[in-house]
Amino acid sequence: MSFQAKYDEYVRPRPQRSSQSSHHLAPDCAGLDFFALDRGLQDLLRLYLPAAAHATLLPQFERMGQLAGGRLNTLATVADKFPPVLHARTRWGEDEDWIEYHPAYQEMEHIAFGDFQFHAMSHRAGVLGCAAPLPPAAKYALQYLFVQAEFGQMCPISVSDTSIHLIRKFGSPALREKLLPRMLSNDPATLWKGTQFMTEKTGGSDVGALETVARQVGGQWRLHGEKWFCSHTDADVALLLARPEGAPQGTRGLALFAMPRRLDDGSRNAYRIVRLKDKLGTRSMASGEIRLEGALAYLVGEVDKGLKHMMEQVNLSRLSHGVRAAAMMRRCLNDSMLAARHRRAFGRDLIGYPLLRRQLLKLLTPTEAALSMVMAAAEVMGRAHEGDVAAARVLRLLTPLLKLRTCRDNIAVATGAMEIRGGNGYIEDFVNARLVRDAHIGVLWEGTSNINALDAIQRAVRKDSAHEALSALLENRLEQATALPAAWRATLRDCVRRAIGLAQAVGTQERLEAEVRRAASALYYVSAAVFMAWEGCQPGVDARRLLLADALLRHRLLASDPLRAAGEEGETQGDKLLLEEGPLTLAQVLPLLTSAS
Repeated sequence: MSFQAKYDEYVRPRPQRSSQSSHHLAPDCAGLDFFALDRGLQDLLRLYLPAAAHATLLPQFERMGQLAGGRLNTLATVADKFPPVLHARTRWGEDEDWIEYHPAYQEMEHIAFGDFQFHAMSHRAGVLGCAAPLPPAAKYALQYLFVQAEFGQMCPISVSDTSIHLIRKFGSPALREKLLPRMLSNDPATLWKGTQFMTEKTGGSDVGALETVARQVGGQWRLHGEKWFCSHTDADVALLLARPEGAPQGTRGLALFAMPRRLDDGSRNAYRIVRLKDKLGTRSMASGEIRLEGALAYLVGEVDKGLKHMMEQVNLSRLSHGVRAAAMMRRCLNDSMLAARHRRAFGRDLIGYPLLRRQLLKLLTPTEAALSMVMAAAEVMGRAHEGDVAAARVLRLLTPLLKLRTCRDNIAVATGAMEIRGGNGYIEDFVNARLVRDAHIGVLWEGTSNINALDAIQRAVRKDSAHEALSALLENRLEQATALPAAWRATLRDCVRRAIGLAQAVGTQERLEAEVRRAASALYYVSAAVFMAWEGCQPGVDARRLLLADALLRHRLLASDPLRAAGEEGETQGDKLLLEEGPLTLAQVLPLLTSAS
């Protein structure tokens, strides 16, 4: 049996029910169709996509759902166990550093860049048979399915996509002509993948302190310095910031450059991959350190607006992180449901125990909230790209909110799912350990939780007044949710008013900086509750989505007395849905839990 065949056997799906004693363990998601399992995604795609686009792309969603649970899942399992290896020199002692990837990772690259062309979806026609670039909702839905199998590969996908965006928007005609045909190719022989290098030893968030210098030599820009955390280290084109000689200190002195891996004659550019990082998660994908030794680079955009240009890439990456976190939460939920339905203890299935059902609901609620926020942000992005100024302001605020809360919720959901799986969840043979490891990078890449909260409240709210546009959108959604009971609508409207007021107060008073995370979280959860309530009132969407909106509202925003008597009703506003005795019971909500079996 070949090496690959052995691993195919190792990660194969197993029967979910068996009389054999060796099969007392609950199954996992291997072999399942991740699109078919996801009623919420199916409903929201019909709601957020134009009918023609939905009809064209439905077979692709179905195909990706099958791949994610099948072949991609197998490949991701193998690639995680065999991370990339850096070879610093050739056998002749030449400094031609290169990274060796396992064949499983390379096959995933072919699926992502060759078959589905994730990197080109937003930029040209012809992807997946579409006559125009894909709508954001379609692109993010496909990413959402892909990441349920493989998280690490989505970094090269995302940074290639966003690098293309920056070069198209800010690059000179000559630079666009030089780079874009290859960056938009789906032929592995000609494709150039992109990446983004920002972090230096001086820190990641304090970009103005970076030390990389750009010098003009013979009419060409040459870069000197080091980049400390370079994901997708061996990409063909890297976008990075450097300070031209003589430029002022701080962020105002930074310029944006595109640095090719190889020069026109095929020789290696003047920078070295010093080493690869030994990471907690995202092990399949290479992250490393590079030393710039006079590397040739091309100026992108205006020389004094480098950070402003780069922030467009950062914000697009933050949205992608929200999608990835939502996807991983969904994988955790699916896996937990299988464990709960097929693991027996003390004479009955785990799903029969109230405490376990409560745990599942605490996974389900943030998972579905994240999906609603992703789809709502995608819809707003589509309108912003068409010139809608109000939509652009909403997107400005939703982006850091989505990045902040989905990535933090993902850690709690991944840990909760590991606990539901039990001791096997701690063992690397099962997917839970990888999901826990990978979840933690979300609060680090593209800004920590503090940075994203500050961006939302002190910039998007204080400087751009984006909360006013978000408030108007939420009010519009409440008006359209005509099936909402009057009392419920009033509660939602009051929560919106209070969350907007909190964000404005914190954003305009520097002494309240310590409250920015609380204010940003309130905006996220009230927005998600409104979007979910609106969705549940739309034709073709499961109306029980309203119950999830109510669960989110009660669990995250309304007051709850932690010392109330067991089963007590009428004393508090909070947490009733999470109790069997509440007016909206678990029996009503349980059908929303995935029926994977």
